[in-house]
Amino acid sequence: MRLVKDPPGKISMTSYKRLSRYEAQRTPSNAPARVRVCVRLRPSVGTGEGKEAPCVRGVDSCSLEILNVRNNMETMKYKFDAYYSATATQYDVYMGSVQPILHHLLEGQNASILAYGPTGAGKTHTMLGSPEQPGVIPRAVQNLLQMTRDASGDERKYSVSMSYLEIYQEKVLDLLEPSLRDLPIREDQNHHILVPGLTEREITNFSDFEKHFLPASSNRTVASTQLNHRSSRSHTVLLVYVSQTQGWPPYAQRAAKLCLIDLAGSEDNRRTGNRGVRLKESGAINTSLFVLSKVVDALNKGLPRVPYRDSKLTRLLQDSLGGSAHSLIIANIAPERKYYYDTLTSLNFAAKSKQVVNKPFTQETLLDVASKRPCPASSDAGPEAKRPCPEEEQPSLVEEKPFSSLLPMENLEPALAEKLLHLEALETQQAGAKSCALPLLNTPRRERLELRRLLDETRRELERLKKQQLEMETKVLQDKKHGHGPWVPFKHQGPVVLPFKQVQHPENSANEDSIIIVKQKKGGRKKKDSAPGSENKVPSKWEMVVRPDLMARTKENILAVLNTGSVKDLMALHQIGKKKAHRIMAWRGEHGSFEKVEDLGKVDGISAKQVASFLKVNILTNIGNLE
Repeated sequence: MRLVKDPPGKISMTSYKRLSRYEAQRTPSNAPARVRVCVRLRPSVGTGEGKEAPCVRGVDSCSLEILNVRNNMETMKYKFDAYYSATATQYDVYMGSVQPILHHLLEGQNASILAYGPTGAGKTHTMLGSPEQPGVIPRAVQNLLQMTRDASGDERKYSVSMSYLEIYQEKVLDLLEPSLRDLPIREDQNHHILVPGLTEREITNFSDFEKHFLPASSNRTVASTQLNHRSSRSHTVLLVYVSQTQGWPPYAQRAAKLCLIDLAGSEDNRRTGNRGVRLKESGAINTSLFVLSKVVDALNKGLPRVPYRDSKLTRLLQDSLGGSAHSLIIANIAPERKYYYDTLTSLNFAAKSKQVVNKPFTQETLLDVASKRPCPASSDAGPEAKRPCPEEEQPSLVEEKPFSSLLPMENLEPALAEKLLHLEALETQQAGAKSCALPLLNTPRRERLELRRLLDETRRELERLKKQQLEMETKVLQDKKHGHGPWVPFKHQGPVVLPFKQVQHPENSANEDSIIIVKQKKGGRKKKDSAPGSENKVPSKWEMVVRPDLMARTKENILAVLNTGSVKDLMALHQIGKKKAHRIMAWRGEHGSFEKVEDLGKVDGISAKQVASFLKVNILTNIGNLE
């Protein structure tokens, strides 16, 4: 392939050279590969006059030109890898662009073929075709099956399988096993995109493919619009897996994947007349195609973030655009003038897509050599010689000591030690029938790590207890040294009542300057205390009361505020708000002054219980303000 520089003002293109099978195989297997783009023009429909007049014209096998709507005397020229006019057949498209990239699958490299274009441009016809003119999908699968049969032998063995899915309104649905479950899209540790739970069917010939593919195609979501009586309402992706196993050491295995994508066309709802569900489907299709265009722009500009995850379609095509696949885009366009803007948009997308460079590589893994090597003793035993040696059928077992002998069982927690011994006993019992004892270390990795974690926690707990015991012994030695005697732990043996060491009688402790008087409670019937923990409490025989003269003076002060105070003064008292203050003022204006503080209960909205609480709080507060 050679690079062609166009004159200024024109879109730079790369000339397309059809490679023969021999020339293609000489290409380095892991060399970077540009996304190849070909354009196919749909035959004109209509009278060919007015809005149905053609606006696109082919120049040669790689170039075409489109009318400039701003100046009818000018045209815009595009150059691609291949251009197929309206007279080109399905065979021409397949042999010219699709068939040359299929041989990469036998080398363990991925390939991707994508049909792009507006609605009604012929994408589905290009990919599926008809019984008389098969499209890309049946031709590619049939050719791939024939290639694997021709390449199979004693040295290499091939197997082919398929999966079929659709992306409908941002939901990945399985077409081989239809259900409403939205399948997730994942990426493995090798950065391969996969769909967990997707049905996979093995195929050995083209009849097997038709048996699975034709019923699945009828499950695809299609509907009628004003532009297309059978319009695709979802993107469909056919995945064909090719696995190659080498027949001699080192028994390498190669895996490749062929993606055949039939995209739903972008739609202008003003012309399609979509309403309701059709309008919602059209919005999902246009959004995913817009994200696809953003991905191509990000790859061409070398941006650090490529928005693959913004859509299920681009996430699934991550291998095809900027990934590890040999990719081909077939841009389908319509020639009529009424589709001018759709055609121009498709050509611009195709022009920038061919600048994307992928990095394909061979996906190869090595199998276990021991499981494949024949037994030397049976080399002359005919067909039986290909079976593995008996000693290689079972992995060698190394006798190890029981796990319990490696740990100080006396220092473990009883529950943990009992569990450890139970596991070893169960293991020994199961291994007795097989006459080969499996040590506990051969348990699954997750269980082994959990057991190790428990043992580490137990060891840390033992260290903590030893350190605590050492501190206690040090403290006891220090107490003995200072003459405090040995430390004896205190043990509760029922309710304990600690007597008073010194009791002061009220008449001896009360004086004129004290505010609180401590006096003995009056005798009476004792109440049984049933509160939790009350059996260890010392029964109180003493109580504290306020001096009577201070109590009387405090009540006089509170009564004076109630009789002469303003609303602000009343609100200064505890538990008297603005509402209660106004009620007190109203009662005082109607009935006169209060004779005593307890008369506060006669005011509407103030109960006797509230009065008692009011007195208790305000008396204790105002005692400290007395001179």
